[in-house]
Amino acid sequence: MSAPMSAPASAGTTHAAVVRSFDAPPRYEAVPLPEPSAEHEITVDVLAAGLHPRVRSAADGSHYTSEGTLPLVPGIDGVGRAPDGELLYFVLPGTAFGSMAERTVADRRRALVLPAGTDPIAVAAGMNPGMSSWVALRRRAGLRPGQDVLVLGATGGAGRLAVQIARALGAGRVIGAGRDAERLKLLPGLGADETVSLEGADGDVARRLGAAAADVDVVLDYLWGRPAQQAMPALARARADRAEPLAWIQIGAVAGADIALPSALLRAANLRIMGSGQGSVGAAAILAELPELAERISAGDLAVDPLAMPLAEVERAWSAPVEPGRRVVLTP
Repeated sequence: MSAPMSAPASAGTTHAAVVRSFDAPPRYEAVPLPEPSAEHEITVDVLAAGLHPRVRSAADGSHYTSEGTLPLVPGIDGVGRAPDGELLYFVLPGTAFGSMAERTVADRRRALVLPAGTDPIAVAAGMNPGMSSWVALRRRAGLRPGQDVLVLGATGGAGRLAVQIARALGAGRVIGAGRDAERLKLLPGLGADETVSLEGADGDVARRLGAAAADVDVVLDYLWGRPAQQAMPALARARADRAEPLAWIQIGAVAGADIALPSALLRAANLRIMGSGQGSVGAAAILAELPELAERISAGDLAVDPLAMPLAEVERAWSAPVEPGRRVVLTP
């Protein structure tokens, strides 16, 4: 696919958010619209596209899949209207032309038909952050009903959804841990049985984590960095039976890309560390999980908090202050 270049709006062009430098936010421009080039590709009219952390990291070149291609149109998923009128949630592969455009090219094999009346903005806001914990629990952890879950980083948008999803998938106890005291107070209303503050001295944080979550079966880790480095030994040492498996699912690295992991910790407890994300879970497995997740979001079973902003104001949207837990959604 050729890289998008500036062009006057016409039948063969579309307006889009265009990244021309990894050091600057996208700008609203008219660019050539790629033609469908394979059997299952179609042009869709985009109704809503979420500004997810994954989208930001692609747009600044920091995501681990980034190949440094510029210019690019960001956006990895969205809700759009197919030529036959069907409402679709679609996921895009790694591409230089994403979903933050008035029109884009999608693969029907990576798209899900949504029921009439579905709120495009809610689905665009919730599917990507919800997918992170939904796929982790179903495909990586293999969560069984009654097992306990700790969400490390539960005050962010994906973490708040993870609390709800763990509860919806039958978790016994759900513990939410995070730094934002006000957001922690909201987690019991979303399904958390207990909350843990990650503020304070390392020893105090470790004691709180050990007391609240010693015998959890699964940790959904959106933070990594220092919080993970505090939590791993705290949980391992406090477990009633260290031989019981503890599945540590690494999803995000908001608090840092690296940790110091003592080798003795892996011998002293049945700690199983694995990642969940693009590459560690196949596309077919991810796509198989989308229908039920979309249904839960569409039915309002999972609370999402979108902030809709016009695509034409993408520069402002990129730097607009957003409350924790909210997700910017761009709408043409």
